[in-house]
Amino acid sequence: MKIVFDCRYTRIGRHDGISRYGSRLVEEISKVHPVTMLISDKRQLELLPDLPWEMASSPTGILEPFVALQVNKLKPDVVFTPMQTMGPFGRKYALVTTVHDLIYYKHPTPPRNLPAAVRVMWRLYHLTWAFQRALLNTADGHVSDSHTTRNQMLEHKLTRNPISVVTLGTDSPGEYAPRSAPTTRELVYMGSYMPYKNVGLIARALHDLPGYTLHLMSRVDYASRAELTALAPADSLVFHNGASDEVYAETLSRATALVTASRDEGFGLPQVEAMVLGTPVLVSDTEIFREISGPAGGFFSPDDPSELVREVKALEDPATWQERSTAARERSAEFTWEKGAATLYTALEDAVTARRAKKKR
Repeated sequence: MKIVFDCRYTRIGRHDGISRYGSRLVEEISKVHPVTMLISDKRQLELLPDLPWEMASSPTGILEPFVALQVNKLKPDVVFTPMQTMGPFGRKYALVTTVHDLIYYKHPTPPRNLPAAVRVMWRLYHLTWAFQRALLNTADGHVSDSHTTRNQMLEHKLTRNPISVVTLGTDSPGEYAPRSAPTTRELVYMGSYMPYKNVGLIARALHDLPGYTLHLMSRVDYASRAELTALAPADSLVFHNGASDEVYAETLSRATALVTASRDEGFGLPQVEAMVLGTPVLVSDTEIFREISGPAGGFFSPDDPSELVREVKALEDPATWQERSTAARERSAEFTWEKGAATLYTALEDAVTARRAKKKR
């Protein structure tokens, strides 16, 4: 079985979520089976493992609907892509695509950084399930990050193809020493500032959490920064505006908790990144966060800042904090890239088998 792994979403210079997802999974898959990476820019190799690679056009370019005509020349048995938009026309191989979440059907506001024309298309695409359904049914199989997303796909009958759950992982520290209750009062948020992320609730809650500082780790635009600053007490926010992996891990390692009030997610990787370090997680009470955090999570209503305040203050008791820290570390063991890659490999084998069976009919 020849596997081609679509690595064209790898960023230049620094990973984002999709970029890291692809790079870690292709590395783990390569440990159990030979794999060829598909890239669109040689600079992407800086963030990818040392594996065989081939070039193709950009996944955001005008040639994407017909990229299969390029990939056919590599004669793969199966191609895996970390998105669901890989062009299907003329395809001669099994294709497994990824659906990370269905957030934008509930929250259709597109990212602010997209061009106006793309924003319009984004909104139109998410007005109906029909476009997604038609696209997914051109593939042979799919993976999702969580059972929550898989269940949503089944509920809306988005595909006739099998759906496997490939959970994300994180890079556990080589050596781990159990944490002790922190002596400072620091909270951490990692994520975007899209409206559904509901970061404003955390900022408002700080008025009833005197002495606490909220570290906002990701890049922030001027409008979001001004909005959050106006909502929070003076000097209670620290904007890192894109912290390095090292700074992010160091800040998590001394924090009281990671906090997110998001109304929707496909997985919630920052939870696992915190839990693996023994940092408790306080998250909005949603199906996806209960799936990922399990018994280690502290849950609150995304509509009530007082419930978040209650959860933070509960961690001021050293014994409670220690108990939650231990639970977080134990829960994090459920999520590894090795485990995700093993499930993905099975999904790839099944897609090849299914496609060959169809040809014999």
